Amino acid sequence: MSEFKYVGSELELFSAVHNWKSYWSTQIAPFIRGDVLEVGAGIGANTSYLSRGHEHRWVCVEPDPQLAEQLSANVGQNCEVACGTVQTLQGQKFDTVLYIDVLEHIEDDRKELEAAATILGTGGHVVVLAPAHQRLYTPFDKAIGHFRRYDRATLRRLSPDGLELRRMCYLDSAGLLLSGANRLFLRQSMPTKEQLRVWDSYVIPVSKVLDRCFCGRLGKSIIAVWRKQ
Repeated sequence: MSEFKYVGSELELFSAVHNWKSYWSTQIAPFIRGDVLEVGAGIGANTSYLSRGHEHRWVCVEPDPQLAEQLSANVGQNCEVACGTVQTLQGQKFDTVLYIDVLEHIEDDRKELEAAATILGTGGHVVVLAPAHQRLYTPFDKAIGHFRRYDRATLRRLSPDGLELRRMCYLDSAGLLLSGANRLFLRQSMPTKEQLRVWDSYVIPVSKVLDRCFCGRLGKSIIAVWRKQ
């Protein structure tokens, strides 16, 4: 079997969007506890925003060997790092399984969540953050290996047996307008650093206010949380 190679080139670029990472991480923080598995952890750019230091164990799994090596260098002192997939960790049990901008990269997403359910302990949570709305699929999505974007209906249909959907909401309602503009006019395969800086510095603070007003009904990203009964 050939080694997995991640096709995207955006990880370093997006590592600097601190406002956005701080925002979504606070939304899912109540569901993170105990033994935690972060799937597709990449270079570890999200780990510091997710881990609050009170977890019992934190495992980062990444299928790309080169990224796993970089991941180990970045977070290895505080986390366990494994090169592989959820299937690599079968037989272990976790209280939280995280997919942060990862599920859209996996072709058989239903099978993936079913595998996550098998390693989840009773009362544990599977948490997904993903890009929203298939109509916003752009050359950027294709360039970084996205098979799809999600909405409430498509994520609800993926609910594994034995898991109850506890929360679902959209985030970044102001960014939804920018994504629509890119879809219609710019059609970029990769945003620039300046575009990301403007979005992170000026759009995300607006979204924090608007998202509360819209009660999570609008946004360019979606969060879903399942709990094992």
